[in-house]
Amino acid sequence: MRLADLSKTTSFRLAIAFLALFGLASLTLFAFISWEVKGFLSNRVDEWVQREGKVLSRLDATALAQRLDNRQRDDATTERPITLYDPAGKVLAGSPVPFPAGHDSATAPFEFGHGSHLPMAPFRGLTWRLPTGQTLLVAQSVDELNEFGDVLLGAMLLAGGVTTVLGLVGAILIGAGAVRQLDDITKATRTIVKGDLSGRLPMRGSGDVGRLVAVVNEMLDELQRLMNEVKGVCDNIAHEMRTPLTRLLAGLDRSRRRSSSTADYAESVDEAIAETQGILKTFGALLRISEIEDGARRAGFIDVDLGAIVTDAVEFYEPLADDRNITISALFEGETASSSRGDPSLLFEAFANLIDNAIKFTPAGGSVEVRLVRSGSADVVSVSDSGPGISEADRIMVLKRFYRAEPSRHEPGNGLGLSLVAAIARLHDMDMVIEGPPGCRIVLTRNRSEKASPVEICDF
Repeated sequence: MRLADLSKTTSFRLAIAFLALFGLASLTLFAFISWEVKGFLSNRVDEWVQREGKVLSRLDATALAQRLDNRQRDDATTERPITLYDPAGKVLAGSPVPFPAGHDSATAPFEFGHGSHLPMAPFRGLTWRLPTGQTLLVAQSVDELNEFGDVLLGAMLLAGGVTTVLGLVGAILIGAGAVRQLDDITKATRTIVKGDLSGRLPMRGSGDVGRLVAVVNEMLDELQRLMNEVKGVCDNIAHEMRTPLTRLLAGLDRSRRRSSSTADYAESVDEAIAETQGILKTFGALLRISEIEDGARRAGFIDVDLGAIVTDAVEFYEPLADDRNITISALFEGETASSSRGDPSLLFEAFANLIDNAIKFTPAGGSVEVRLVRSGSADVVSVSDSGPGISEADRIMVLKRFYRAEPSRHEPGNGLGLSLVAAIARLHDMDMVIEGPPGCRIVLTRNRSEKASPVEICDF
């Protein structure tokens, strides 16, 4: 991993940006705390100086000098010096602190330096001009205040250094993780580009990149499904068309060799036409599935009444059901009126295919039920029959083009009915579920609250 790659990652840059922002906030906080604490301590010093000075300035000169000398003998420290000066600035009593030049009659607390014989500590104090011409100085050392500032500065520098180091280490770790993830994604993408459509992008966590990877993997799943279908279409067409084309060729050859009359030739032509129409019907169904899966029909969606479409489909197949002695019924539950966006002709075709299959595989005396359940969140259309049903092993395969389960191999058809229904369901964002046996129940569900996922086959 190169440093240049690390510095280009969004994670590393965001970590550095947050580190700088946190550092600026911490610096501002430390500066505010230092300013507030120093101000508080300075106010405490000023209060003591003013209070002590007011009390001492009221004493007469002799009592004041005696009191300062006694104080000096008892406590010779210079933490809180109190000194009495003559008009010339000479020390008369108290602490041996040189007279602060220029501050013989200060009206506000001031800071002044130190003498060569005193500790390295500046002072903050006030002076009072006495009626005798003498000057009284009351002061206090601010060495502790300065030490506090030094300690606070040291703590700030130490905390800043530790924070910077930890922030950089964290940014490097986060950036390195992002670089590794990008490298893995790049490697997986190159494998997929080379033709391995079974490959998927690696998932790490559920962050923004993880969500994007999940969406891309879903896209790859759908792409693999479509590519497998496209890859298998040619084989399926060659396999399924070989038999009718062979029958057509054999019939024509037989007609040429054996027909001896116009009636024989006409019968052969009729057989050839029937075979050709069956082939064209199969190709038409394939083209229709491709057109539906292309999604172009979404542009023509309108508000449709599923109840009316279900009713039309049931009424259309009632004569066929009666001819086969099969009872067909339509049941409606939920809201009396409900509209949904869709293509009415495609929805009718999907329901019609399901009903046609149900009638085809239901024995005489059986029943077919079409049910529409409408609620505020979903529309559910189900077609149930009392036939042999679809086995669990065949539930996924029956949606593939040209696939025909064993019970249906002797029935007329091309194995594209359920493939067409599945394509229409995907176009309308419907879930498709196959249940049974006993019997067969195919359920189409469309959620109104959120966009439904692609067609799913669930086992119950």
